[in-house]
Amino acid sequence: MTAREFVGEVVSDKPNKTVVVQVERRVAHPKYKKFIRRRSKFHAHDEKNEYKVGDRVRIRECRPLSKLKTWEVVERV
Repeated sequence: MTAREFVGEVVSDKPNKTVVVQVERRVAHPKYKKFIRRRSKFHAHDEKNEYKVGDRVRIRECRPLSKLKTWEVVERV
């Protein structure tokens, strides 16, 4: 099984070795069929503290590293 990957924007880099990444996706409304934006926030592991707020990054699913962290940053996009 392959790990899921998303591309999103870093919205917080306050925690040590962690970034909060906001991923936006567009889904069609079930009744009206208009595309609406849905956002999710993921805590991702950043070993070297190299990513800052505003960076677009690719994150990948990994084993649980803490209560909230089950993602890791792969690269800057």
